[in-house]
Amino acid sequence: MRLMPRYAVWLGVAMLALTFLLLNSGLDFDYVIPKRLGRLVAMVIGGICVAWSSILFQTVTGNRILTPAIMGYEAVYLLLQSLLVLALGAQSLVMLGANGNFAISVLLMLTYSWAIHRWLFRDGRQNLYFLLLLGLVLTMVISTLTQFIQFTVSPGEFSILLGFSQASFGKAEPAQLIISSLLVTAVWLVFRRNLPTLDVLSLGRDQAISLGVDYQRSVQGYLALIAVLVAVSTSLLGPTAFMGIFVANTTYALTRSFKHRLTLPMGCAVAISLFIVAQLAVEHLFNYRTSVGILINLVCGAWFLMLMVRSRGTA
Repeated sequence: MRLMPRYAVWLGVAMLALTFLLLNSGLDFDYVIPKRLGRLVAMVIGGICVAWSSILFQTVTGNRILTPAIMGYEAVYLLLQSLLVLALGAQSLVMLGANGNFAISVLLMLTYSWAIHRWLFRDGRQNLYFLLLLGLVLTMVISTLTQFIQFTVSPGEFSILLGFSQASFGKAEPAQLIISSLLVTAVWLVFRRNLPTLDVLSLGRDQAISLGVDYQRSVQGYLALIAVLVAVSTSLLGPTAFMGIFVANTTYALTRSFKHRLTLPMGCAVAISLFIVAQLAVEHLFNYRTSVGILINLVCGAWFLMLMVRSRGTA
């Protein structure tokens, strides 16, 4: 993609951001616009995390219809919230606070990722496909356990859990935004110098090894970075389900390239735009009668179904 179209895309993102900040705000810089600015920052951080984690995950796995959600991170997050509500009741929100819940969620998902990576990659063995299979099975088991817990709580506590299961930008606190931005910056500093390695990994395992890439070490490292990104986005916003597939494949279509110096920035633009459009629709079109998570899952899920049908027809 040429330079001007890339800048045009980001110009569109900036226009959407200004529309979100100013539309029907009455230029209230004391309350309305600061509140919207906080949600906009959450959208930017969440969009970056979703785009980077999805594109990196598809590069590592060599599959264009997979997202990190298959590894069970979101299921672990929902299980944690269910256990907290089961143990502490509705008071868990007050006792832990938003920042405490955020910190515990991030640490738990990172610990979960470290545990399965440590087990499967021990003794120098490479087991990427078994890792994906294990993640899928664990997701089903953890989700079933979460549903069992949800059926045992009271209706009021269940409504709290339902709020955690939907993506939302209003629950992000300033401290969470600062910590999240620092973690995302740290991830970028780690892999920004290794973008050519990512391009080689996208060619496949055998080609990467033949070109001198330490495949196992690279895969382990990038899976760890993906775990950080998913932990941040899920703890900050909530589960996003099919959104990663939509963002990644839309990015490939727009850039017509798999070079990560093009796809990673474009993926961020696509994800942030999708978040802003969904939030604008919730506020000004549906008048809060639906949620951002429902709209995103509906659009991205339908798009994923069409992608599967089209792929099957061309196979």
